[in-house]
Amino acid sequence: MADDADAPAWAARKLLRAARAGTLASSAEGQPFASLVTPACAPDLSVLLLLSDLSEHTRHLRAEPRCAVLVAGTPEAANPQTAPRVTVTGLAERIDDAGLKARWLAVHPYGALYADFGDFHLWRIRPRAGLFVGGFARANRLKQADLTPDPQAVAALAAAEADILAHCNADHAQAMTTLAHSAGGTGEGWRMVAADVDGCDLALGEQVVRAPWSAPVADADAVRKELILALRRLRGG
Repeated sequence: MADDADAPAWAARKLLRAARAGTLASSAEGQPFASLVTPACAPDLSVLLLLSDLSEHTRHLRAEPRCAVLVAGTPEAANPQTAPRVTVTGLAERIDDAGLKARWLAVHPYGALYADFGDFHLWRIRPRAGLFVGGFARANRLKQADLTPDPQAVAALAAAEADILAHCNADHAQAMTTLAHSAGGTGEGWRMVAADVDGCDLALGEQVVRAPWSAPVADADAVRKELILALRRLRGG
């Protein structure tokens, strides 16, 4: 994957991690149901959803955990079918994990208004398979292995993430703003709020943008190299 920046699996991973809204497909007694959700991704690319016990889809997932999530990018033209999109299928499970809840909130900061309400809980969907469509008539089926980052790299980045964030935000604050602007952010004072094997998330208030690496990384040193390369490119160096 690292040798092919256009590989469907890599494109799907980038799209899934950058998504801030998507469609959850659940079912009740054989009847399909679709709803708007606000996903985030765990370090291992599991889809995280903060769901209310009162919602229809939560009732469905309790009874039938098999589900799918669809996220889409920006169309290349007026035809919506030119938009890249990825559908992942898997089993949903309710979890109690403060670290993963913090990751969801890092990319959905407005959620702090209701995240601690008694009826809201975190759910995780581990992708088992997927379908990536790069645009009109460009479909690629993905296996679980295609959507599973290297576990050793995931663990290494998770262990180093706090240090990476602290260093970048304390010593390279302007660089974080430059990187955020390249991803569509506006304003000054951006901070890195999450980093993983595929990229990083930057936030300013309720604005959150995603900056992908050029290829999946394996450790903190590779993150440093990716940031240097990205900033050199942005600065014309």
